[in-house]
Amino acid sequence: MNSNDRTPADLLRSALAADPGRPLVTFYDDATGERVELSVATFANWVAKTANLLQGDLGAEPGDRLALLLPAHWQSAVWLLACASTGVVAQIGTAPADADLVVSGPGTLEEARSCTGERIALALRPLGGRFPSPPAGFLDYAVEVPGQGDQFAPFTPVDPKQPALVVDGAELTHEQLVVQARADAGARGLGPGSRILSTRGYDTWQGVSAGLFAPLASGASVVLCRHADQLSTESLAQRTASERVTHTV
Repeated sequence: MNSNDRTPADLLRSALAADPGRPLVTFYDDATGERVELSVATFANWVAKTANLLQGDLGAEPGDRLALLLPAHWQSAVWLLACASTGVVAQIGTAPADADLVVSGPGTLEEARSCTGERIALALRPLGGRFPSPPAGFLDYAVEVPGQGDQFAPFTPVDPKQPALVVDGAELTHEQLVVQARADAGARGLGPGSRILSTRGYDTWQGVSAGLFAPLASGASVVLCRHADQLSTESLAQRTASERVTHTV
C-alpha cells in the first residue's frame, strides 16, 4: 500500500491502482444463505455510486454527520467509504436525532425517524434487493443508487485532519483512522494476500477495523460473516478452509 495515504479514500484508490481484480470483501449472511464477493474494482464502483448519491442527490457536505444504523454487511462497508470519500462524518452508536442524515437497515427504522434530515433505508436483502414497499419517509437505497455515476470526485477535497468516524464514543480524523487501521493490521500480522474472517459487528472500532479498515490498509481482504452464530463449528471450519482464511477474529 502507499505510505502517503492519509484518508480511507486514499487507501481505496491505492488498492484499486495495485490490483483492481483481487477480492476485497466477501460477505456471508448465514440467516439467508447469501454469499457476495466484491473485488476492489466492484467495491470501489459501489462506493463511487453511493458517494455521488450522498453528495449530489442528498446534498451532504464535508463535516455533515451521518448516523449509520447498519450491521456488519458489505453495503455498510460501502457506506463507510462513501462517507470518507465525501468528508461526511459516519457516526456509529450515536443518536440519529443529533445527525444531519441517517442510513438505516430494516430493523432500526423507528429509531431512524428521529433524524429530521434525509433518511435512507437499506433492505439488506440478497443481491442488494429493494424493499417490496419503500418505508414511509425514507429513500430506498436500492432504488436510488443504480443510476448514480461510476466515478466520483468530491466538490471539496477531503481534509485528512477533519473528523471521519465516531465510534465507541471517540472521534477519529481521516488521518487518525488510517494510522490506527495500519497499527491494527500490523498487530494482527495482516499483509498483502492475508484473508481475515470476522464475525464481529460494525458497532465498535474493533469490528469496523477487522471487518474493513485494517484489511484495506494492508492489502488484505476480509470474509465478513453475519449471523455466524447459526453455523456449526464444523461448518465454520469448512468455510475457513474453502475461503483460504489466514486470520480469524
